[in-house]
Amino acid sequence: MTLQSDTAPLRRVVLKHARDAFVAPTRIAEQWASLDYSAPPDFEAACRESDALAALLDSLGVTVAWMPSEDAGLDSIYVRDAAVVCDAGVVLGRMGKPARSAEPGLLGRALARLRIPVLGAIEPPGTLEGGDVVWLGPRTLAVGQGKRTNAAGIEQLAALVPSVEVIAVPLPDWTSPGDVFHLMSALSPLAADLALVYPPLLPASFVDALHARGYGMVEVPSAELDTQGPNVLAVAPRVAVALEGSPETRRRMEAAGVRVHTYRGEEISRKGFGGPTCLTRPLEREG
Repeated sequence: MTLQSDTAPLRRVVLKHARDAFVAPTRIAEQWASLDYSAPPDFEAACRESDALAALLDSLGVTVAWMPSEDAGLDSIYVRDAAVVCDAGVVLGRMGKPARSAEPGLLGRALARLRIPVLGAIEPPGTLEGGDVVWLGPRTLAVGQGKRTNAAGIEQLAALVPSVEVIAVPLPDWTSPGDVFHLMSALSPLAADLALVYPPLLPASFVDALHARGYGMVEVPSAELDTQGPNVLAVAPRVAVALEGSPETRRRMEAAGVRVHTYRGEEISRKGFGGPTCLTRPLEREG
């Protein structure tokens, strides 16, 4: 098994069910506006969407482990952001969004119960969120540097994984809907030689570096940036899980030989601006 890949066949993930992240309609009413959601999620519909996403992953051979029900805020449904995983263990992040500060510790305790070791944690003044961290190969990490992940966090991560090349990718000072922009908002690997990208939000030098590493590109149209078009989860090389609602992006992926499975995520994805990579923390991939 390997954890140093974002495209090898996925075998186990952690999810947090909407029931445990959103808690109740009253909690949603208290938090959704301050957390920059576009609208309050419907609690019962969100729970059905969590069930359906888990069933889809199960049908694709992925075992789902569920986070416990600690009340850490609505955003705790986006479990990827709290940590980075590598073959030596888990690096707990330090959230750039202060309202999410409890999440890394909660995830660390949950992973300890799953017998997954914690390699280290990002300490102040560093910040690091998992949505900014992408494996480009088993010894290469790209890390977005922007509002959620800073230079100190990237330096600490590099020190914890000394055998890995860590590439800092400057992200634009760009306010997206929901005030969240991670590297995976513009880049999702689909295979060892193929990536889904939205080039206008990536440095040209980084796009050139992807080409130099042998990556082909599937480009997301501008009209589908806000529908989470660039954010897809590879469950195997050229097999992806994507949020419904980006038909041209799906057509382009399929034209490149990618098999695309979609899920309904109006409540758990669209309103909180978190796609399938955000909702999942991969724990085991074949390799």
